[in-house]
Amino acid sequence: MSFSRLRGNLNMKLLHLFITASIPVLKLLLITGLGAYLARDSIDILGEDARKHLNTVVFYVFSPALVASYLAQTITSTSMVKMWFMPINILITFIIGSILGWIVILVTRAPPHLRGLILGCCAAGNLGNILLIIIPSICKEKGGPFGAPDVCQTYGMGYVSLSMAIGSIYLWSYVYNIIRIFSRRSTKGSEVREISISMPSKESSTSVLESCIEPLPSSSKDMIAEDNEHHQCAVPCSRSVEKPEVVSSINMVSVTDKVKQKISMMFRKTDLNAILAPSTIAAIVGFAIGLVPEIRKLMIGEGAPLRVIQDSVLLLGDGTIAAMTLIIGGNLVNGLQGQGIRKSLIIGIVVVRYIALPLTGIFIIKGAHQIGLVHSDPLYRFILLLQYVVPPAMNIGVITQLFGAGESECSVIMLWTYALASISLTLWSAVFMWLVA
Repeated sequence: MSFSRLRGNLNMKLLHLFITASIPVLKLLLITGLGAYLARDSIDILGEDARKHLNTVVFYVFSPALVASYLAQTITSTSMVKMWFMPINILITFIIGSILGWIVILVTRAPPHLRGLILGCCAAGNLGNILLIIIPSICKEKGGPFGAPDVCQTYGMGYVSLSMAIGSIYLWSYVYNIIRIFSRRSTKGSEVREISISMPSKESSTSVLESCIEPLPSSSKDMIAEDNEHHQCAVPCSRSVEKPEVVSSINMVSVTDKVKQKISMMFRKTDLNAILAPSTIAAIVGFAIGLVPEIRKLMIGEGAPLRVIQDSVLLLGDGTIAAMTLIIGGNLVNGLQGQGIRKSLIIGIVVVRYIALPLTGIFIIKGAHQIGLVHSDPLYRFILLLQYVVPPAMNIGVITQLFGAGESECSVIMLWTYALASISLTLWSAVFMWLVA
């Protein structure tokens, strides 16, 4: 009798966790569906131009306001010590995702122009928008596993704001360059093939050198540096009558110089304006307000003389979630109109993001908690686990548009991954709640 009662209580608890986990995803689906409906050509309320304007407001106003307000409320010197593992955890998701993404490329034999896109989708998750929707909904549920709703939302949004800021830095410093490099390689390869067919053999070497120009508009200095780099790389390949020892030393020097030039060029071409996005700057402001006691006393708290500023910024931030979700729904309509893509590529990305990464995340977070790297706050551990199961970052689509590499394929990938995210997030959220409760 006691065993059957225990099993019944366990089943009720699992059912309650499943319902709690499914409510935020259902809200996400409803608002995303509304955004997709408003973006249809027959309705055209949230058309392409409208989405661009709304996205600009979210990017420059709503999202920075939300990040700054919640970080200012929750960040203190004590909480910073507790949250130090989050940047490392996000870095781990990028590293493991990149390794698994490269395996997908090898198994599926992905075309060169899509390799950067596949690596980006496997490495970079949506560490901001999705969590901004899920965490408040879970906190507001009665009988939730994370305590009082107000306390849960305040600290949860602080964790999510930090996740959003760090994820943005990693995305624009890593995925941006990965897609740029592979898009340039695929462009070079196609140009070299065309030249080798159409040009005589005597002119082939000159044509190859001329084809190694950056496909995107860049400054004249960068283009001159690249031309110099390619000419320098071509020098050791020319025939000479020098001794083998001299030739080998020249080759070693040229390889070293080439590596140095590649590294310096990557840092030079990293878009600092993208890394220092408004949300990142807002995170810095939020850190400053939260960590400096004098500023915190002026702006945070019931008796703060400048609390009206904090309240106004918080009010602006409240518009972030609805606007972001509508934009996601509108953008997914592009996937219905996109070109075809091999099913094996989509299946590979889905397996990485929704099966391999979550299982890896469970082992990493449980191990980190057992050895004392992660503190025992269930909400904090839950958010760390969610970082392994979110769908690919929507900004990957923006990056593919910048370089013209796999735009339509990216829309199809986003459509399928976000459609399946409703199932994956519900199931894994219930599992994660059960693990941390």
